Amino acid sequence: MTSPAAPMHIVAMGVSATGKTSVGERMAEKLGIEFVEGDTFHPENNIEKMSEGIPLDDDDRRPWLEALADVIAASEAANSPVLVTCSALKRAYRDILGEGVGERRVFFVHLDADFDVLLARMGQRTKHFMPASLLQSQFDTLEPLEADEFGIVIDVEPPLDEVVRAAVAAVRVQLGG
Repeated sequence: MTSPAAPMHIVAMGVSATGKTSVGERMAEKLGIEFVEGDTFHPENNIEKMSEGIPLDDDDRRPWLEALADVIAASEAANSPVLVTCSALKRAYRDILGEGVGERRVFFVHLDADFDVLLARMGQRTKHFMPASLLQSQFDTLEPLEADEFGIVIDVEPPLDEVVRAAVAAVRVQLGG
């Protein structure tokens, strides 16, 4: 994954309950790259707000996004590919994540499904700081990938293995095989 045209870094993105962690871990394993769980970089006050059902605003998200951008930039400097999970709901957030690396060095895998599918998934979770009450706010904030952004949209309604296969295949197309 080190050719100049290759997407060296991957962000598994999407609203809550799309399976960013499950898909991201399996993708990273299949691609042989490092996996970083983006939620572990949230400042404690962000987790407290979300746990209380209060949506994050841009000011809340900025330190988190900058910390993840630092992870990606450090991986770029080390010439070591990384897959990071991050909701990356807005274009501006995705732009922050790509700061410090060359153009088209971050490939976004937007994990996507209908609201009702994801709401049902959230109801089945045993523990997660994000309550189902915040799902609508994430959909309201979400700006889909634009035509000029380096990425792909993957439907996460199929079984996990199918989703992972589709996501890995999309990345490999970008790698030229």
